Amino acid sequence: MSATSVSVVIPAYQEDEAIRPVLDRIVDAITLDFEVLVVVDFPDDRTLAAVADHVGGDPRVRTLVSTYGRGPANAIRFGIDNAAHPVVVVTMADGSDDPRLIDPLARLVERGVVVAAASRYAPGGQQVGGPLLKSALSHAAGRSLGMLARVGTDDATNSFKAYDTAFVREVGIDSRTGFEIGLELTAKARRLRRPVAELPTIWLDRTVGHSRFELRAWIPKYLRWYRFAFGPELSLEEVRRRSAAIALRNQQEVHP
Repeated sequence: MSATSVSVVIPAYQEDEAIRPVLDRIVDAITLDFEVLVVVDFPDDRTLAAVADHVGGDPRVRTLVSTYGRGPANAIRFGIDNAAHPVVVVTMADGSDDPRLIDPLARLVERGVVVAAASRYAPGGQQVGGPLLKSALSHAAGRSLGMLARVGTDDATNSFKAYDTAFVREVGIDSRTGFEIGLELTAKARRLRRPVAELPTIWLDRTVGHSRFELRAWIPKYLRWYRFAFGPELSLEEVRRRSAAIALRNQQEVHP
C-alpha cells in the first residue's frame, strides 16, 4: 500500500443505469492505490448485478449491502466503516461529480487536512443544472459558513469530499437519514479546529435516473449541523456529546 491510498464510497439506490459509466470514469481517473465500495440498502438492489456484470473480477471494485438501515447516510457510514485505506472519498452514483478530483483531494488529506471538499462555489467552481431552490439554499449555506463560521470551504453541503479515515472514526457519524454527512463532518472539524480545505469542482446534474434528495424532510437536519458549525473550540468529548444530542433530535422527527 502506498503512502496515499483511497477508499471511494458510493452510496447507491437502484442505480443500475447510471453506475457503469461512473465506475469507468473513477477507475480511469485515479492513479493512487484504491478500492471502490458501492454500498446499497438491500440485496435485491439492481445496482449489485449491474456492477458485477460491468467490472467482472476487478478486485478493486466491491459491492456491499449495508446492515445499518436504509438511506444514504447509513450507506455512507457502512462504507466508511469497511474502508481499508487511510483516505476515504464519498462520491455519488449519478455521475454528477468529477472523479479527476479524487487524487488531488486525497493528497490534501495526506498533507494533514481532515476534510477536503470539492467546492462548487470556490473560484473556478460551477454548478450546472439541478433544482433552483435546492441550488440557492446550498449556495447560501455554503458561502455563509465559509465567510462567517470560517469552516474552510464555501461548499460544506456538498457530499463530494475526501476525509481522513481516522478522523471520521474518531468523531463518528451521527447522521442517519439524508446527505448531511458532509456538513456534519465539516462542522465537527471546525469546532475541533482541525484543518479543512477545498478545491473547485464543476458539478453536473444527473442525466440518467431521478434524484432522491428529499429537500423538505432534510432541511431541519441540515440547519442543526449548520448552527453547530458556529462557536468556540470544543473538546472531542464535547463534540461527541453535542452531536449525539443533534442526532437524537433528528431521529425523534423521524420516529416521534
